[in-house]
Amino acid sequence: MPRQRKEVDVSTFEGRFAVRLRKLREKTGMNVHELAEKSGVSKTTILNWESGIRKPIVSDTFLKLANALEVNVRTLLPKE
Repeated sequence: MPRQRKEVDVSTFEGRFAVRLRKLREKTGMNVHELAEKSGVSKTTILNWESGIRKPIVSDTFLKLANALEVNVRTLLPKE
């Protein structure tokens, strides 16, 4: 039985990023493990981002995620 996702607060940067990251990952057909492997970011970190628990540190991590998802870094950033 799959776990039910907790509702993410989209009024925060973390929440908007969480929704954006999950949608992009799902659009590419990757699961969390595959994205973690391809981006060099741990599975736990990605899960924390997608849950809105943690805020990503803007650094080369965004570049790694964008490259793994085959999108521009700006595509990852949530719109205000």
